[in-house]
Amino acid sequence: MNAPNSRLPLRCWAEIDLAALERNLRLIRASLPAHIRYVAVVKADAYGHGLHQTVARLMHSGADLFAVATLAEATAVRELGPGWPVLLLSPLLPEEDHYLADYDLAATVSTADEVQRFDAVGRAAGRPVAVHLKIDTGMGRLGVWHEQAPALYAQIAASPHLRLAGVFTHFASPDDDSAFTEEQRRRFLAALARCEGIKLSELFVHADNSSGLETMPGASPFNAVRVGLLQFGILPHPNSLLAQVHTEPVLSFRTRVGITKTLPRGTTVSYGRTHTLTRDTVIAVLCAGYGDGIPRSVSNRAQVLIAGQRCPVLGRVTMDQTIVDVTGVPGVKCGDEVVLVGRQDGAEISVSEFSRWADTIPWETLCSVSKRVPRLYRTALGV
Repeated sequence: MNAPNSRLPLRCWAEIDLAALERNLRLIRASLPAHIRYVAVVKADAYGHGLHQTVARLMHSGADLFAVATLAEATAVRELGPGWPVLLLSPLLPEEDHYLADYDLAATVSTADEVQRFDAVGRAAGRPVAVHLKIDTGMGRLGVWHEQAPALYAQIAASPHLRLAGVFTHFASPDDDSAFTEEQRRRFLAALARCEGIKLSELFVHADNSSGLETMPGASPFNAVRVGLLQFGILPHPNSLLAQVHTEPVLSFRTRVGITKTLPRGTTVSYGRTHTLTRDTVIAVLCAGYGDGIPRSVSNRAQVLIAGQRCPVLGRVTMDQTIVDVTGVPGVKCGDEVVLVGRQDGAEISVSEFSRWADTIPWETLCSVSKRVPRLYRTALGV
């Protein structure tokens, strides 16, 4: 296990099990048809798991392409290895364009202006720039509208300094609106059918992600799937084809007890006095708050694990501290480990459960673990 600032005692930290990440990738890949390629989505610092460490392990494990959101993320991935395609999912600013050639990156294309700009980059570099054509089938964000996709494809095909490496779309509600997802899939396939001369077998053709994957029949042109949350051990959608894959959580989020004390019945707790004790109560003040990634929205709602027992959060979460009721857990003392997300003594609080307390989604929970929280990496593969 490697820890930054390892000479200092840890007050709050996240443990990242890279061996579990590798096992997850192998399980996911084994569940997919042999021709389906693995697109590892590692944007937002690999969903808070640490971009460099996560990507290095996924490279070792056999990911086929890395998808990121920003140029900084893309260049960081490229510096880790020259052999993997890297796709920028977000639009580039004009002053960022030349980095496509400098770092051998693939850009997402949604507009005619982008085609012209990226073709100019390729012309200046003396070699083609890779692009993925994105088709908007109902997300209403990036991508060319599906009815106009054939025209934009033709412009790409006529650009001598562009190389079409992929084509994709993005489902708006794959977890709760299967009818609209299928309509988006139909629109995407219809748009591709009208792209004269397109050679889909030579491209990354992707639409599905961890929550949207349904079926990929043999005649389907889809040959890649974007995997984000699932590779980190969190199932976004229980009805996905990949629900059968029993992945392991990769991240756990932990802190320690700062002090314990007993407060009398009737005492109000924390800012705003939102909780009043109904009995004499032993409280523990934890060494973490919203400055670390425990959102204020879990105030008076969340639970933590101490000695394998659930202890409720009392009052508002503050920037650096959180108060919990430990009356039912004898012997709690300063320095004891507290699990915010993860396992302890046979008990577990999952990212999904924590996210429900916070009225948010697991993606945001993972990305909200702040930079002041050290990441500790477990690397042994084990069993």
